Amino acid sequence: QMQLVESGGGLVQPGGSLRLSCEGSGRTFDSYAMGWFRQVPGRERQFVATIRRSGSDSYYRDSLKGRFTISRDNARNTVYLQMNNLKPEDTARYYCAAGRYSDARNDYDYWGQGTQVTVSS
Repeated sequence: QMQLVESGGGLVQPGGSLRLSCEGSGRTFDSYAMGWFRQVPGRERQFVATIRRSGSDSYYRDSLKGRFTISRDNARNTVYLQMNNLKPEDTARYYCAAGRYSDARNDYDYWGQGTQVTVSS
């Protein structure tokens, strides 16, 4: 079974950057597309980015305007989310997930515990 552990969250000022990491367990990490989602209290979990099994392609939530970049290193069983020019509205708990190459929550089978990102001055 896939287990996912996120790290790299924290408090950052507006305009700053963070890189989140998500490390998967097991020997089948490269069998899954990976996604990043985020959630704030009282709102639905929101799609951020997804990347194919090989890392050959990816896509993002339109409103991110290219500020976020998803990447993966299958040799390290790790997917990353580089977040630049962070805004207060990016504040959320960020989750990684393993499943299909999709923007839909239900297409992902495994989820990490999340890591908190707070953007505030």
